[in-house]
Amino acid sequence: MAKLSRFFASRWGIITAGAVVGILAPILQKLGNPGNMGICVACFERDIAGALGLHRAAVVQYLRPEIPGFILGSLIAALIFGEFRPRSGSAPIVRFFLGVFAMIGALVFLGCPWRALLRLAGGDWNAIPALLGLAAGIAIGVWFLKQGYNLGRSHKASAVTGWIMPAFAIVLLLFRIFRLRFSEGGPIFFSESGPGSMYAPLLVSLAVGLAIGFLAQRTRLCTMGAIRDVILMGDTHLFGGVAAIVVFAFLTNLLLGQFHPGFAGQPVAHTNHLWNFGGMVLAGLAFALAGGCPGRQLFLAGEGDGDAGVFVLGMISGAAFAHNFALASSPAGPGAFGPAAVIVGLAVCIVIGFAAREKA
Repeated sequence: MAKLSRFFASRWGIITAGAVVGILAPILQKLGNPGNMGICVACFERDIAGALGLHRAAVVQYLRPEIPGFILGSLIAALIFGEFRPRSGSAPIVRFFLGVFAMIGALVFLGCPWRALLRLAGGDWNAIPALLGLAAGIAIGVWFLKQGYNLGRSHKASAVTGWIMPAFAIVLLLFRIFRLRFSEGGPIFFSESGPGSMYAPLLVSLAVGLAIGFLAQRTRLCTMGAIRDVILMGDTHLFGGVAAIVVFAFLTNLLLGQFHPGFAGQPVAHTNHLWNFGGMVLAGLAFALAGGCPGRQLFLAGEGDGDAGVFVLGMISGAAFAHNFALASSPAGPGAFGPAAVIVGLAVCIVIGFAAREKA
């Protein structure tokens, strides 16, 4: 067990985790998930919000099994290696709204950091300004960290705190397996067209989610953390996992005939470079202030971190806001109020960054 732990903590361990994501995501796409969206935490949480009836955008409603798989895979790893530690109390209400604005920024771009990497690996050049925006947002967050930004320490909590998000994941899985309908014309909703109607087989999606959740918990795979560590300390350990995602996804896409380079006509994407950049500046800043990208927050929630669970619920709520108030983008471009929401979100995050400093 100790030898396995050392491998997961090594550079080859993080590269292995990134390679697994890079290979499995295009395979999920081949098996039915939307184009260049084999895995996207933001998009999948948006679909879950729609399935639960939190928004009524009919084309993005599906209970994605990968999300519960991420949480439960992390839980399994944490239990095996003695790292399941229920904890909470680090500014949960702030983390909730950081999750809301992170989702709004991601849906203006149409993807989380992982999807930005996977879109790039699939030939979608619209991901380039988005990744630059992500790095810019994280760099702003790093500046706040250097100024003493700190949301406070979490504290040991009762066991029930650590089990809330795994229990929520199991409930979502049961809803998906039995395709429950709670009222005539009501949830649970399943899209009949659009991205929400496109999905890989249930057991395959769940197995991939469990495997990635397990590996990511052990290796601490995190896109935001990788960029933060390079900027803050010049440390490239986590960045090896990010690079592996791109390289192996590119090679897998080539083998599967899924590499289609260009800007126009990319699946579930738009070509407004300003707001591809701007949306991910907001998302990157929110991730940095919260201490992890969307995937990392799910993995933390699986190992008992209640504050990460609050961030996840904030993202799901943010998806509802984004679609109910015309903030989310579509292939036609940014939503009517999406750019304004990005500006408001940046202002709120900057206020949080200044207000939570422990020193001048």
